[in-house]
Amino acid sequence: MALNNVTAEVRALSEEAVKRIEAETAAEINRIKSETDAKIAGLKESEDKRLADTIARMERQEASSAELESKKIVLAKKKQILSEVFDETLAELESAPKDVKLAQYKSMVKYAKTIIESPIAIMSEKDDFTARQLGAKSVEKDSRIKAGLILRSEDGQVEIDMQYSALLRTVWDRGIKQVSDILFG
Repeated sequence: MALNNVTAEVRALSEEAVKRIEAETAAEINRIKSETDAKIAGLKESEDKRLADTIARMERQEASSAELESKKIVLAKKKQILSEVFDETLAELESAPKDVKLAQYKSMVKYAKTIIESPIAIMSEKDDFTARQLGAKSVEKDSRIKAGLILRSEDGQVEIDMQYSALLRTVWDRGIKQVSDILFG
């Protein structure tokens, strides 16, 4: 019987040791599980924040892109309108009545005389003004000129381009901001 008592005692001690080991193991498992859950929660929170930031950035980029596209369309339309205004203005100048053109040409020659003593007037083949009418030394025709004059010195070293297209381009380039403000506010 003593063997039975020893066996029972060993069994009791073994069971106690097993329970203690199981309790320690369960505690260790719970500790590891808690740490893992905390790390996972931290990673999830970090990823959720990163995802929210990415979505917000993409939404801003999309809104910015849409706004940029809208501005491009408006700018293209404004450019088209300004180009049409330029073309219409040039067409009006080029198709002005003869008496209006003569007055403008005389004014051009008068201005040129402040730089060139006896300017030669080069004009469109469509215009039929004489040197005397313009106040120029002589008149030459050039098929490349649509309207307006090129005034040149006798030696050809000084030339003033007063074609309507050149004059309008100069005025246009200087005043495009004002024109745009007037047309588009």
